[in-house]
Amino acid sequence: MCTIWPFLAVTEQTKLRGTYDVKSLRAVVNPDISKIRNIGIMAHIDAGKTTTTERMLYYSGYTRALGDVDDGDTVTDFMAQERERGITIQSAAVTFDWKSHRINLIDTPGHVDFTLEVERALRVLDGAVAVFDASAGVEAQTLTVWRQAEKHHIPCVCFLNKMDKPAANFSIESIKQKLKANPVLLQIPVGSGKNFTGVVDLLTNQKLIWKLKSMRDDGRVFEIKALDQSDDPELLQVVGEARTALIEQVADLDDEFAELLLTNFSDNFDAVPSIKLQEAIRRVTLARKGVPVLCGSSLRNKGVQPLLDAITAYLPAPNERHHDLVRWYKDDLCALAFKVLHDKQRGPLVFLRIYSGTLKPQTAIHNINRNSTERMSRLLVPFADQHVEIPSMTAGNIALTVGLKQTVTGDTIVSSKAAAAAAARRAQNDSGAEKKGGEHANIILSGVEVPDPVFFCTIEPPSMAKQADLENALNCLQREDPSLKVRVDPDSGQTILCGMGELHIEIIHDRIRREYGIETHLGPLQVAYRETILNEVSTTDTLDRTVGERRHVVTVELAVRPVDITSVGGSCEITFTEKLEGQLLPGVKEAVENGVHSSYLQGPLLGYPVQGISTLIQDVTIEPGTSAAMVSACVSRCMLKALRLAGGQVLEPVMSLEVTVGEEHLSSVLGDLAQRRGTVRDIQSRHDNKVLLATVPLAEMMGYSTILRTVTSGNATFSLELDAYEAMNPQEQNTLLKRMAGLL
Repeated sequence: MCTIWPFLAVTEQTKLRGTYDVKSLRAVVNPDISKIRNIGIMAHIDAGKTTTTERMLYYSGYTRALGDVDDGDTVTDFMAQERERGITIQSAAVTFDWKSHRINLIDTPGHVDFTLEVERALRVLDGAVAVFDASAGVEAQTLTVWRQAEKHHIPCVCFLNKMDKPAANFSIESIKQKLKANPVLLQIPVGSGKNFTGVVDLLTNQKLIWKLKSMRDDGRVFEIKALDQSDDPELLQVVGEARTALIEQVADLDDEFAELLLTNFSDNFDAVPSIKLQEAIRRVTLARKGVPVLCGSSLRNKGVQPLLDAITAYLPAPNERHHDLVRWYKDDLCALAFKVLHDKQRGPLVFLRIYSGTLKPQTAIHNINRNSTERMSRLLVPFADQHVEIPSMTAGNIALTVGLKQTVTGDTIVSSKAAAAAAARRAQNDSGAEKKGGEHANIILSGVEVPDPVFFCTIEPPSMAKQADLENALNCLQREDPSLKVRVDPDSGQTILCGMGELHIEIIHDRIRREYGIETHLGPLQVAYRETILNEVSTTDTLDRTVGERRHVVTVELAVRPVDITSVGGSCEITFTEKLEGQLLPGVKEAVENGVHSSYLQGPLLGYPVQGISTLIQDVTIEPGTSAAMVSACVSRCMLKALRLAGGQVLEPVMSLEVTVGEEHLSSVLGDLAQRRGTVRDIQSRHDNKVLLATVPLAEMMGYSTILRTVTSGNATFSLELDAYEAMNPQEQNTLLKRMAGLL
């Protein structure tokens, strides 16, 4: 068991925040569920997520020294690659206490290649802190992670970081316009740029000032004083107007607060007690009608303690998030596996979010997805790369388990088969309809959506003697990272590595070398194209085969047509005629669907997966004694025939590109983009820089970071996000077809 520093809790009465009570973790192993906050830190790359997390850990007493991203000594960025590059690659969980509350926090990556890490963290969290660079506002990846949070209906708090930067702009307009959110301003900054010294709390009309005497001052002690007439008149006016606007805004969003104002404070809205205003803001936040906005500078140790207070005050406890499964399982265990890590000594470490019941070590658990029972040997509280063993963990918490060798990301864990069956019965009673077969369908927690890879390359071991070691390493890494796909080329026998981007594959390659001691060779990166069809086609096929003494005869008639070909992850539909829907037995219908799905994996032109196709099964005639495998084979053959007749079209992934660059280098960047088949959508001004928004085919973005660094002398940043799949123009498609055929 590792040693951790004791927790420090701030006393409520302290005005100069310098007095702390020591609190042991074991005294609050299982706090009341209303005191738990499961939150994530999310943002665009380099907005200050990890630095903010480090300050939270320090002020809560978890760490005795302030970690720094540039120095490579942060708690949550513990991988060698993270410390060398100064970026977050894996989401890391940390648990700490703040003023009688237990906070389970996950620091997520900001790079688009690691979007899955954000997705699976948000899937199990109850609230989120969105961190913004105050000098940049809403950036490209901010939009992506905000959309992910909205998809999971997660209440958020916004933190405008880097208020100490000269170009810092305390503006919430970009949050309104780009995120379509309703920002609720809770603080006004005192000073700006180098002169930023603190904030004014609009709820209490108190000024929080950090008088840091040197760069090494840790910001733990700060001064709280009420605003009075001796303060700057301009600040008093701004604060007065902002507080009035806050009260009016909250009254518009919360009927209970509006009624309180009109009933008790109609003569003077400003006299409403701060606690009543805080309660109303909490209701607004939980209903996702508004997002509280705070500000500070994490690097300069200013404004983080009020952010911690806001997390406990405004973000929900686990029992305030509504999950149907909780009432179906009652007091039985129900948990979701959302992350797997591999430890050389302990084997697979599985992160679980517990939704109901209690988790204890040395007990058997049932995995509904795998239909298997496993024994959990140890139960730990996660602290980034350090873990503390505990005897039990209750609902609402995030736990780390040892001993679950079959469990993967997205699996639902329950106490037993009997508990799952009991929950299924309750679910059926609730719905009021008896469901035949698949009784567990209702009681499985929805898993984590894994995006399709956009890059692939071959990977080879240094010798055949290392092939088995490489396969083991890739199996472990795939279990950790579901966005990493590994397949074997059926023609060449080569192992193909598929990932989310250049950086993703580069990190995987480096981890294989460092963690598994295998010096692998990567082939050239290639783009994962898609295929679709151009025309609607109907066709029929008959399979007549005798195997041994048994004759298999099946005839299939179907039609295919193109639909929604360009969207990311454009779906492929399968429908049956109304007549067939009532005739086909479940086993036959499943065999037909399997045949169609297998044909979607390889397109008719280059063998890439197809998308944006609707298949209508018009007729299926089967002679008695025909096996399901033969039905699937016939459907697959008929589909291949239809896809070839319909005419193929290659779809290429097109990226949304955002480049921030000085005006003096703008023309060089534009010239380079023109050579990459880029289309400029907009050029915006951001202080002294220009922000270039464009779309560019992914195939043209190989090595772009190096080229951009060269043409701008290192004075530019960029971000990429998959925007759509677009049909290749005929000339580019012919070139690709010839290259793939080995003619170029």
